[in-house]
Amino acid sequence: MSLVLPSEIIVERFLPTVRAMLAGRLEEQGLTQQEIADNLGVAQAAVSKYVNGRATVEERFRDDPRTVATVDRIADGMAAADMDGYDALVELFELIQEFEDRGPICELHEAEMPALRGLGCDLCVRGVDTEIREEREALASVRNAARILATAPGMADHVPNVGTNTGTALPDATDVTDVGAVPGRIYTVGGRVEVPANPEFGASHHVATTILAANEADPDLRGAVNVATRDPLLAASHDRGIEPLEFDADYDDRSERLRKLFREHGVPRVIYHRGAFGVEPITYVFGETAVEAAELAAELVAAADRDSPR
Repeated sequence: MSLVLPSEIIVERFLPTVRAMLAGRLEEQGLTQQEIADNLGVAQAAVSKYVNGRATVEERFRDDPRTVATVDRIADGMAAADMDGYDALVELFELIQEFEDRGPICELHEAEMPALRGLGCDLCVRGVDTEIREEREALASVRNAARILATAPGMADHVPNVGTNTGTALPDATDVTDVGAVPGRIYTVGGRVEVPANPEFGASHHVATTILAANEADPDLRGAVNVATRDPLLAASHDRGIEPLEFDADYDDRSERLRKLFREHGVPRVIYHRGAFGVEPITYVFGETAVEAAELAAELVAAADRDSPR
């Protein structure tokens, strides 16, 4: 992943665009290229490039009405000698602050660093934000968990027909929008596990509600993976000292029934149901994060396949 600071976008794209626009406006006001250079603090050769259209400008800044208005105010002030460099900096600094707050600078930053998309990043406005960091870490956990599932030997045979998913809840999560998961679920295609999209918050309902129920009983458990229920996998859980907990497959009030079950029995790392009419048998594997859950699921699948009769 590329590492680009917002300040780089300001220096490399915003300032050259604004200088080119100012040079053009000041030339229209009758200033010589040397006078323009003195006002902008650049060489006369740079002004020549600006006014002759040889400078690269960023269209998102050039075409924004706020940029046009700010440049016009500065150019009029400089031409009339009513505005000095300090005044111009104040105008530009205010514009930069607007553009950093979900504006063009923020848009360009997300384009340069796609991992920021969907995070509601306010780094420029509020500085380092604990909530943003937690969101980023949760989504990264789901991405890594999905990669584990996609590469784990034998996992394709344990993906339910309805697909699988993996998720990580934020600390103090209260509803499904606080749980990151893979949109559209993870399926098998041609005997391979395929992950269709990058994780998002609110992308899963069944995995998310299961995680939330487990997390309420055990705050350390914030991640889960669902796989198909297979007796060899349950036996592999027993072999590792995990006593799988069976629950009712019925979807009606499942969240509340799971909460009641976990209050009474605790939350083991593996829970399962045997299915019902129209409901495929599913097993959930828990972990502190989606990665931990996926790693345990991969271990159980490997053990189940190794111990199953051929």
